[in-house]
Amino acid sequence: MSTGTAEVVPEPGRPRAATLLVNGVPSSFVDLDDPGLLDFEYMQQAAAVVQVVAERRSDLSVLHLGAGGCALARAVAHRHPAARQLAVELDGELARLARTWFDLPRAPRLRLRTGEARAELTRLPDATYDVVARDVFAHDRTPEHLTTVEFVREAHRVLRPGGVYVANCADRPPLTLARAELATLATTFARIGVVAEPSQLKGRRYGNLLLVATDDADLLDDTGLARTLRTLPVPARLLTDADARTLAGPALPRYDADPDPAGPGDASSSQRD
Repeated sequence: MSTGTAEVVPEPGRPRAATLLVNGVPSSFVDLDDPGLLDFEYMQQAAAVVQVVAERRSDLSVLHLGAGGCALARAVAHRHPAARQLAVELDGELARLARTWFDLPRAPRLRLRTGEARAELTRLPDATYDVVARDVFAHDRTPEHLTTVEFVREAHRVLRPGGVYVANCADRPPLTLARAELATLATTFARIGVVAEPSQLKGRRYGNLLLVATDDADLLDDTGLARTLRTLPVPARLLTDADARTLAGPALPRYDADPDPAGPGDASSSQRD
């Protein structure tokens, strides 16, 4: 790989299931016998959001910024066979290996594109996707230029009306990164939310928070979404709008020219919850 190393670690007792480590960090969990299975908690939460969108759209389209082993894309393809998806991966060799190792759906159901996430995003036409999912890490953190107002505006631009943006934000107390990202999303989208296990929302431990943003008036109020999140193997809570802004507190939106709000070295050590 041009960007580092990839290692497939078999799951004990499950010979056709494995975790993909990218540069030593868990990136994806794939079970070849169960394409709908998602092991990482934030991916389960993202799939619950995608489910709500899919129930409203007959021609679901999903853009994945950050591919890894394509676990989420694989699950979406299994659960919504008519969906069309594009996954952008910086490392072309990793994308090739994922196709070889993980039995991914073929185009047009799932296309893989090699490129840098923001650069590829800017090349996409307006109003093309129902879901934009950001799950990009450079070693152990999301690159700063994928957390700014300018980036969020690009994600908003490629969404169809009423579409939804979801982003994996790995953070630890005092949730500096998540708070800044919520403030950033609020500059562009009509509604914002954050999904996480309650102790994470209280800033008690490190973990992955799922940030959600949309212009749809009632998508985040969907009763099925709240029920699904509550009944996941690790129950999660969705905070929306005023509650999400309260969590953000005095955090300021991030712009391209701003310094990193977390400072050097204050990133997560893993994508896995």
